[in-house]
Amino acid sequence: MLADLEALVKLESPTEDLQSCRDVIALANEIATRVLGTPAEIREVNGRPVFWWGSTNPDVVVLAHLDTVWPKGSFEPLWQVEGTAARGPGIFDMKAGFIQALYAMKGITGSAALIATTDEETGSATSKEFIKEISAKAKAVLVLEATLNGKVKTGRKGTAMYQVKIHGKASHAGLEPEKGVNATTEIAHAVLAIAAMENPEHGTTVVPTTLHAGNTTNTVPDLAVLDIDIRSYSMADLQRVDAAIKALKPVNAATRYEITGGFNRPPLETSSTMALYERAEKVARELGMPPLGHASVGGASDGNFAAAAGAQVLDGLGAVGDGAHAAHEWVDISTLEDRSKLLHALIKDLINE
Repeated sequence: MLADLEALVKLESPTEDLQSCRDVIALANEIATRVLGTPAEIREVNGRPVFWWGSTNPDVVVLAHLDTVWPKGSFEPLWQVEGTAARGPGIFDMKAGFIQALYAMKGITGSAALIATTDEETGSATSKEFIKEISAKAKAVLVLEATLNGKVKTGRKGTAMYQVKIHGKASHAGLEPEKGVNATTEIAHAVLAIAAMENPEHGTTVVPTTLHAGNTTNTVPDLAVLDIDIRSYSMADLQRVDAAIKALKPVNAATRYEITGGFNRPPLETSSTMALYERAEKVARELGMPPLGHASVGGASDGNFAAAAGAQVLDGLGAVGDGAHAAHEWVDISTLEDRSKLLHALIKDLINE
């Protein structure tokens, strides 16, 4: 398992690099052919590669992704093992989870499939309808995103993303600023209004993120562009914020607002997860493992789409470690085998229900 994980991690696969994503899917297929005895099917979904091994109409979908957030050359060293900690780009999110899942499929002959996409880290724009389609037909979707300190994930926030463009009018900042319409000043009003839309009671965060305005230091800015990241456990609160952002009005009537974006992933609610969580705890007890525990988290995953399609979902079945998207990203390699055995037993339990 460790050697196969090393090979996957060393083959860097940032989402935006389509050829690298094709290469990592091809490598995953080579590993699957050797470990499982038969090759995977490599599908094309809206121009991107998808790994599919197992049943063509699975009752149990084991869902992973093989793309990462790390641009090539941005994580050094590519592979390092110190004691039981292994480090590398995307090892925690989520190449270790994929290896655990692939080995868990050994000996599975029933209606189950391991499926891995390559665009999860940028919102699954090309694969989300595909994920919903396969999830709607399944009785269980097991997501190999990383654990939270060993705990599985039974809740995730839904997400929405927006961009606000404010159009003003350029003029010389020294000679005749009064003839311009300052987009930077206007975006400052918008930032404060947007940040005030948060709601801690529902875990609703409304975060202005990247901001760009103006072209030169001596020109009144004629354009300002703001990106906004919104997350909540409540779909109703996401809808509230959506309406509020789309209703923004200029403070300076001479400016013009252009607002794009909207919902990405709906919340993953406990009504979609707790039944499978109880099954997983039962299986863990039968294997002599300590209780798994569960948690709700702010980050979203493809499990959100699976639940929106009506499937029962259990997320966070992947790696034990820490540092998703961070320079200290690592996994505890001493847990790989036990977590893979747990997943294998859970898949068999669901198939034989």
